[in-house]
Amino acid sequence: MQHQGTLLLLLVALGAIGLGTIQHSFSPDILQTTRILWMLALIVGPLALGGAVLIGWTWATMACVIYGTVGLALDLATVISILGGPGGTNGTLALSGISGTANFLLIVFGGRAFWSCLQGSPPPESRPPNPPSPFSSSAT
Repeated sequence: MQHQGTLLLLLVALGAIGLGTIQHSFSPDILQTTRILWMLALIVGPLALGGAVLIGWTWATMACVIYGTVGLALDLATVISILGGPGGTNGTLALSGISGTANFLLIVFGGRAFWSCLQGSPPPESRPPNPPSPFSSSAT
């Protein structure tokens, strides 16, 4: 699979960013159930997708594109919310910017990997022609 290493690197980076986001952004009084759901979405999700990419499943590349699209939309909404209102910190803004960049790259490389999987392998090359026989009339 093309771009497998790049996809794995981006998914691990998004998992690490998700861990930083959970530790940095959520207040201690948030419900434990909500924290667990966000951990599943931001940490376990990318790592599970990374496992599917590592196995070589073609559908995982399109799932990376979908995950990156949703993540990029959430990052853009977070940045707009921070810039437009009194809430948020510079740390959250920086994490959203880094996460948005990683999600964009995940969309690009996931799409390229999916497209290359659809193309299949190229047809075998034809053999070179045989040289003329020394006993044939065309050899003289």
